[in-house]
Amino acid sequence: MKQYVVTRPLYSEDAFADEHEKIHRHHKTLRHHVKQYFTCDLKRAKNAALSLLPFIGWMRIYQLKEWLLSDIVSGVSTGLVAVLQGLAYSLLASLPPWYGLFTAFFPVIVYFFLGTSRHISVGAFPVLSLMVGAVVTRLVPDEGPPVNITGFEGLTIDEQRVMVAASVTFLMGIMQLAMGLLQVGFIVMYLSDTLVSGFTTAAAVHILVSQLKFVLGLVVPGLSGPLSITLEKIFVQIEKTNVCDLVTSILIMVVVFIVKEINDRYKAKLPVPIPIEVIMTVIACGVSYAFNFRVNYKVDVVGRIPSPMGPNMQIFGQTAVEAFPMAIVGFAVAFSVAKVYSVKHDYIIDGNQELIAFGASNIIGAAFKSFAASTALSRSAVQESTGGKTQIAGLLSALIVMVVTLAIGFLLEPLPKSVLGAVVIVNLKGMLMQIREVPYLWRRDRPDCVVWVVTCLASILLGLDLGLAVGLGIELLTVVFRAQWCVYTWPLFYCLYISFQIYEPEGVKIFRIPSPIFFANIDFFRGKLVEAVGFNPLRVLRKRNKALRTIRKLLKKGELQMTSKGLLLISSGPIEESEDESNMEELDQPTDFKDLPVQVNWNSELPANIHVPRVDVHSLILDFSAVSFLDISALKGLKAALKELIRVEVEVYIVACDAYILKKLHSCMFFDDEVKSSMFFLTLHDAMLHILEKHPVDSENTKVCEKV
Repeated sequence: MKQYVVTRPLYSEDAFADEHEKIHRHHKTLRHHVKQYFTCDLKRAKNAALSLLPFIGWMRIYQLKEWLLSDIVSGVSTGLVAVLQGLAYSLLASLPPWYGLFTAFFPVIVYFFLGTSRHISVGAFPVLSLMVGAVVTRLVPDEGPPVNITGFEGLTIDEQRVMVAASVTFLMGIMQLAMGLLQVGFIVMYLSDTLVSGFTTAAAVHILVSQLKFVLGLVVPGLSGPLSITLEKIFVQIEKTNVCDLVTSILIMVVVFIVKEINDRYKAKLPVPIPIEVIMTVIACGVSYAFNFRVNYKVDVVGRIPSPMGPNMQIFGQTAVEAFPMAIVGFAVAFSVAKVYSVKHDYIIDGNQELIAFGASNIIGAAFKSFAASTALSRSAVQESTGGKTQIAGLLSALIVMVVTLAIGFLLEPLPKSVLGAVVIVNLKGMLMQIREVPYLWRRDRPDCVVWVVTCLASILLGLDLGLAVGLGIELLTVVFRAQWCVYTWPLFYCLYISFQIYEPEGVKIFRIPSPIFFANIDFFRGKLVEAVGFNPLRVLRKRNKALRTIRKLLKKGELQMTSKGLLLISSGPIEESEDESNMEELDQPTDFKDLPVQVNWNSELPANIHVPRVDVHSLILDFSAVSFLDISALKGLKAALKELIRVEVEVYIVACDAYILKKLHSCMFFDDEVKSSMFFLTLHDAMLHILEKHPVDSENTKVCEKV
């Protein structure tokens, strides 16, 4: 076993400070920040314009020949799905089905100009639609008079409900716009993955129960408020079930479920997913028209298209309490989906600008009687998986919705509402299956499990708005409890080495984490880590894999040749780096040289004018001495960050990790073939000696490390 011995004087804090110079960090004053914020010049004005209108940025780099056809195919596919989901999710909002088409049109147009995500599909979201429906049925119940509001005079019950939905959406948009202008987009970080999972699972239960009346063909009044989940009024009418509705719904659900499973299993082989919901809707519409379901079998159908109108300001005071959680949920869901696609396709999204975009979308949409807009994961997946490159696909999907609304919408008038209810229920599978997380969380992280269960139960029993508030409170309490009652350990040894100053040998970075890592700061931690090493490892990895694609193509064509000096380019013509993004998942995998005659040195000059960012860091040390706990969200984020670094050949070492945390990492199956337990060292000095043994350097090439 290797050993080291360190001899140094005994120091008090005062003695150490007297003998060694302290490195000071210069902080900007409040006055400097204010002056910088209000300073305006041409460059800043240009950046502000690009920030406020993000579409200018990607339109300038739009590759017409390569992207336009993909956007057209994606736009048409997404538009068909948007029509169907718009009709279906209107039922969740307790509104006539056609109003969902307004939500799939007006907000999409506004988001095209103001949004920073290129791939999300804006429109109705089931959870948000259900929250709107709770407000609608509270102010305009099925049984009894509506709330006394002047604007309701002379309106039918449907028109009153549409006015309530538009008004709460308008108020929600004002709140989102205000939060965006005040730069408070960071609030979404306080909604952890665990909380969102429990909340959306509860919402799926609400949605399932709300759709049973359409599937069974019953007339059941809408329910809202605390303890709104009840099957009593359905069971007492169960003998009145419309057999035609029930059979149609079961048939639709079975066929759609089977084809969706086929889509998932063979998605790598299918050029586009089979649009089974659209196909079954068209078939059901034709059968309903041919056999006159509405008259012969008393089936409730979609009916005629209404005209859009504006909101009523008098309703704002009645809906302010519900509008705020709706604004938060709508933004949180949209931002999380947008973040997934921004990472996958390597571009930046701005949380504050997203708030502005959705705020303006909901304000303008509400003016034309649409209800709350966000994004749905399934619809966004269609837009991205069918080849969508930019929001031009979203714009085209809005045009499809407009054509259906204005030109051929009458063909959907015979569509049974039970078909829409069946489609909604089938699409709940993903949210309902999140309940499988509970056993995993109970074994790995019980405080997170408590957050999930309490959020889910509270949202089911108390309603979605109160449930979200309860879940957020429990989540913040778990953070307090973890910090206050963290596990204290007594060391079995102490290190006799304390460096007078921290030196970074060439190629080594030392990064100290000064606090616990949990759901609220994991993204901040990853951002600061990228800033510390000086490069984005995921971006570098993708560049390397794209370069390997190009090299393989050139070798196959015989335009590259192996020589004693490495790979030599034979062709004299211009060669472009591969931009094929048909399988982005492959670009995120470790570089594979097995079919190449030589291993590529990424820091040397590459052939064929291939440019890959240079990585001068070979080792990274993470100091965990101040990390007292990690939650599940932090474990996932930390593992993803470590894998990205390891895949670009950066050796990662974690030092001074608490035994409790190390035990938790083992119990949570944190380690695998890439992230290994051998990266953990007892002290910073142990890790540094190990690195210096692997990568010897001259003392002249070291530099003093700045605190991060």
